[in-house]
Amino acid sequence: MAHDDQAPIRVDMSDVEWKARCDLAALYRLAALYGWDDLIFTHISARIAAKDSWVKQPDGAYAPSETDHFLINPYGIFFNEMKASDLVKVDIAGKMVSDVPAMINPAGFTIHSAIHGALADAHFVLHLHTDHMTAVSAQKEGLLPLTQNALLLRPQLAYHDYEGVALELEERARLVADIGQKRILMLRNHGTLTWGTTAAEAFTIMYFLEQACRQQVMALSVGRDGVLEVGQAVQDKVAPLSGGIGFVGGLVWPGLMRKLNREAPGYDA
Repeated sequence: MAHDDQAPIRVDMSDVEWKARCDLAALYRLAALYGWDDLIFTHISARIAAKDSWVKQPDGAYAPSETDHFLINPYGIFFNEMKASDLVKVDIAGKMVSDVPAMINPAGFTIHSAIHGALADAHFVLHLHTDHMTAVSAQKEGLLPLTQNALLLRPQLAYHDYEGVALELEERARLVADIGQKRILMLRNHGTLTWGTTAAEAFTIMYFLEQACRQQVMALSVGRDGVLEVGQAVQDKVAPLSGGIGFVGGLVWPGLMRKLNREAPGYDA
């Protein structure tokens, strides 16, 4: 895509960055629609590859950045009112790239920068604190093999022990070691994290995770001895299907966008 030195698309950014902003703002709005938000807390982020991120130079011209940048929510904006233009751009150290009067949550960026920095395909990262997912994160056995949703996710699930509010950058190495190449990280006593190569993939994994956790909490209302676990042979039979969630995400995303445009329009402004 060609750029004029003085007139980058949508002011200070490429059309690829604008698309990433719209997808990310859509994720925030969808999280709110599904009841996954937590006031202004928790975070969803997106990576912008260096070749797609244009920044203003001291001489007033625009040029591609030399390092990857990341988009994340500023403090003070609820998920259900997030717009593409609200999102702030930071570097891998969490420093603002654009000169905007905004503040981000440092704990959020500690977690997100760890995943973005370690996994090349982690273009979108969701971190949430829903009641059901947080409840399961506090259960000793974690996500149990009770439902089909759980069986599809367990092969992609890793765990990270709670270390307190994530303000220390040293924790990033332990987050990375714990998640490995898996798509889901259950943050013990805290919440959950999913990532995807696309917004659709990251959202769909989180959707099924929330479903599995909600179903587990409901099933355990009869007590641990009252639930029926799926046997190991069937678990092994279902496990290979866990890699297809990204494909499913591509199927559901158009419908999610229609739902968003009906019920929460304006995310792409």
